[in-house]
Amino acid sequence: MRVEQFLRDSSRRFPEKIAVVAGDRRLTFREIDVASDRLAAALRRHGVTRGDRVVVFMDNRWEAVVGIFAVLKAGAVFSPINPSTKADKLAYLLNNCRAAALITLGSLLPVARDALAEAPSVKLAVVTGAAGKPAVAGGIRFEDALAEPGIAPSPDAAGIELDLAMLIYTSGSTGFPKGVMMTHQNIVAAASSITTYLENTPDDIILNVLPISFDYGLYQVLMAMRVGATLVLEKSFAFPQAILNKIAAEQVTGLPLVPTMAAILLQMKDLKPGAYPHIRYITNTAAALPPAHIARLQELFPQARIYSMYGVTECKRCTYLPPGELAKRPGSVGIAIPGTEAYVIEDAGQRVPPGTVGELVIRGPHVMKGYWEDPEATDRALRPGPFAWEKVLHTGDLFRADDEGFLYFVARKDDIIKTRGEKVSPKEIENVLYALAGIREAAVIGVPDAILGMAIKAVVVSTHAAMKEQDVIRHCAKHLEEFMIPKLVEFRDSLPKTDSGKISRRLIDAQSLEERE
Repeated sequence: MRVEQFLRDSSRRFPEKIAVVAGDRRLTFREIDVASDRLAAALRRHGVTRGDRVVVFMDNRWEAVVGIFAVLKAGAVFSPINPSTKADKLAYLLNNCRAAALITLGSLLPVARDALAEAPSVKLAVVTGAAGKPAVAGGIRFEDALAEPGIAPSPDAAGIELDLAMLIYTSGSTGFPKGVMMTHQNIVAAASSITTYLENTPDDIILNVLPISFDYGLYQVLMAMRVGATLVLEKSFAFPQAILNKIAAEQVTGLPLVPTMAAILLQMKDLKPGAYPHIRYITNTAAALPPAHIARLQELFPQARIYSMYGVTECKRCTYLPPGELAKRPGSVGIAIPGTEAYVIEDAGQRVPPGTVGELVIRGPHVMKGYWEDPEATDRALRPGPFAWEKVLHTGDLFRADDEGFLYFVARKDDIIKTRGEKVSPKEIENVLYALAGIREAAVIGVPDAILGMAIKAVVVSTHAAMKEQDVIRHCAKHLEEFMIPKLVEFRDSLPKTDSGKISRRLIDAQSLEERE
């Protein structure tokens, strides 16, 4: 199966069912299917061919959903890019994948024009919301393409499931962004596995405030289309009460979160336990939820099944914790998702016994094909597996497993802080910090120290104006070994985050370095 078949099948089964709610627009599966057919036909008429890369530079809106499926129906490869991306980075991405076309918004044209001026491979720009004539050379209006009857290429002409479907770029936290290559087979396997353990059905109504450029947000679109669920798109979590009002109005059943969103919810004084009984499940990824936050979420949403999960862009999802295990092991991110395998190895590649920290390795049909035109990075991530015919994904993350095989995130390899001759996981300290009443956000980094080698520094956002450094240190001293207690505590109004909403230790590190200099 190819990914666009998700939409075709749901349109056939539920033609008049609402597929997407975006602002005041409500579109049925038939309407999304027909619109993407017409845009796919327009892309082909303007020279987009099988295997071409098409960048979708949009925020969370129905046009982005149509654009993604139109690209797939045209036999091309879509690459979702965050709408906050600046012109120089957008130009880099367009050139890196040698994009043939760009689908974007009229409001983003100033950035798009500057990027397109440096990207000679782009022959077509499709712009929505731009009044009058096309706003860029070689451009067409999205609305004009949808107004023209057009039939998308037949499934056979579009390609097969082994073809590349998506090129999704990593955040670039360790250098230039890398394009993760995912085939139709990869995406179908991941979406099928996740919807299986979430028990998604056509009755689900899924809220998505996460950027479609972020794979967690993107898969809300893909999974809703796969099972025939309704997708409610919102552009941000900046106004949480408005989001809660939308949840109530649409009777949302599925609520995907990242830790920063959970922290905001938990600080809302008017949020009462049981106020949203229709929420069937809550998911979390991007970073592990602190156990204290999990417990509070369960109090506020007592009827909801909470899924603590772990994933990386290179395979979408790695593990999930069955909700029935949450009370027993709240710090775990669970077991391998259905149809895959996850295990921990030591440096020489051998599997380690329970309780031993090592690198997490992932096997399965959801593992990427590699990084776009970056064989060296690909070889570091994809290495020979237990069988001669396969390569497996080395995540670069440190984990341990318990006696029953449940996995626990320890740290990124490059996050480990060496202090007083000991190796310290920032995540372990952060979990303790989040258990202190009044801490909304927390990150732990290492800073150079003449005696300790690296000193542990806690950077926190507190809702209690009276909280002092010693309050934080005393709390940590009650729960941590001596060498893990922060030597320094810094209070901030907010912590820097990646495009996906994850607190960025790298940016905090960089800011601390600037302050020291």
